[in-house]
Amino acid sequence: MNFTAAGQQSVELMGMQYGKECYAISIAAALTFLAGIYQVMMAVFQLGFVSVYLSAPMLDGFATGASFTILTVQAKYLLGLKIPRHQGYGTVVITWINIFTNIQNTNMCDLITSAICISVLVAGKEIQERYKDRLKIPLPTELIVVAGATLASHYGGLNSRYASSVSGHIPTGFIPPQVPRFSLMSRVALDAIPLAVISFAFTVSLSEMFAKKNGYTVRPNQEMLAIGFCNIIPSFFHCFTTSAALAKTMVKDSTGCQTQVSSLISALVVLLVLLFFAPFFHALQKCVLACIIIVSLRGALRKFRDIPAKWRASQSDAIVWLVAMSATALISVELGLLVGVVFSMFCIIFKTQNPKVSLLGRANDTDLYEDVEEYKNLMPPRQVQIFRFQAPLYYANKETFLKSLYKAVGVEPFLEMTKRRKAEKKAKEMSIQQAKADMGETNGEVVVGLVQRELDFHTIVLDCSAIPFIDSSGMATFKGLVKEYKEIGVSVLLASCNTSLIDTLQKGQFFGKNDEDMSGLLFHTVHTAVLHANSLSSAAESKSKDSVV
Repeated sequence: MNFTAAGQQSVELMGMQYGKECYAISIAAALTFLAGIYQVMMAVFQLGFVSVYLSAPMLDGFATGASFTILTVQAKYLLGLKIPRHQGYGTVVITWINIFTNIQNTNMCDLITSAICISVLVAGKEIQERYKDRLKIPLPTELIVVAGATLASHYGGLNSRYASSVSGHIPTGFIPPQVPRFSLMSRVALDAIPLAVISFAFTVSLSEMFAKKNGYTVRPNQEMLAIGFCNIIPSFFHCFTTSAALAKTMVKDSTGCQTQVSSLISALVVLLVLLFFAPFFHALQKCVLACIIIVSLRGALRKFRDIPAKWRASQSDAIVWLVAMSATALISVELGLLVGVVFSMFCIIFKTQNPKVSLLGRANDTDLYEDVEEYKNLMPPRQVQIFRFQAPLYYANKETFLKSLYKAVGVEPFLEMTKRRKAEKKAKEMSIQQAKADMGETNGEVVVGLVQRELDFHTIVLDCSAIPFIDSSGMATFKGLVKEYKEIGVSVLLASCNTSLIDTLQKGQFFGKNDEDMSGLLFHTVHTAVLHANSLSSAAESKSKDSVV
């Protein structure tokens, strides 16, 4: 950077001198153009699916946290305090500290004006909500407040007499349009990527929030395409990156705006203000605008009252709401959205790693099997254990699946085999000692009788109705179970598998070559698997009796 003789700061770029403000505008235009290009490319490649990770509790928490942030930023105007606006992390905390530190400097004129405006605005909102079926058009409460406050401030001389903070001079006109400087884009190419993603995330999150409230759907790819062109075209007019604004959106929603015509009218009004009417708002107090914004946040701030109901309905959703709200309010809006998305995904992963497992029992004289702990009068089948795992089976929760199964049935194959080997070794030693004592030969029948241990069951039926999919690790787990339990004389059968699960098992040759073992391992229902297990057991017992005879 160079300093001119006049003391103004300038920037030398590509051999040319630019004023500081001109350079900043050029950087902003180039950044906006690139962000728009990235968003259009994301829409072309159909990357709008990322919006599915914006869960309803996370969006509600984000909206509430952002609303509290906006309230905090506007609070100083209600009191007429002149404190610097904090940029960065911890805006809410630092701003409130500054407010309470300077509370003795409160401007009583701004405070009284704020109280009057909030009372009028809230009364107008309550009347609007109570008599909305009778009112043909929304009450223009905000317009009345702005007009009345401007006239009162102008003719009452509130700025000169009571040092009330007013809007002041508003420049009119436009800077001539200009093509963004491509020479600057290489410097901001990486910075534009997170800006494009966050801008889209803000827009879609607010769209989803208001779509849910007003009963319509949002197409993320279309929104991404629209927001992309809303950045590309304005970049030629020296505009900043475009994104949805929570405060303005809530103001429009609270005033009854429903279609894009409202945006067209708002744009025309802003255009008229910038070209002609700006001087008329010179005396408008800043606290009046702050009151309009804060009152429009009532809906989002009321979500605090829903916390007990959320906790009773779903503790995990309530925790996601609290984390998203706290991160948005206490750290920053951008990081709050990121923290909310990551934490909600982490909660889903945690649920799949710690799912509900249960042993099933049969309802009397029916083919229905349900959780014995959840329902009464259920009878577990004789010598058959039915195990249900209510989650996908993949690499992250395969160990949880095995531990839960071992704990539920009470037998772990490896430990059982270890016990049997120790018993066999001990039996051999005892038989050898007995043979030496009797000077005879070892009786093999004694050894076998000591080694064998009767289990409470001969078959495990895995109810796969609640397993939507498995990966290669899950399939290897199934194969290991069948092999390990077979070594201790226990059969493992699968029941109620969906087609996707069956296809995965077939591709992994779980049923052997050409699916030769499918009829003996896979069953349509739990009941057919139980009947098959009992028939095999009865056949084995009769065969054993015949061999003894």
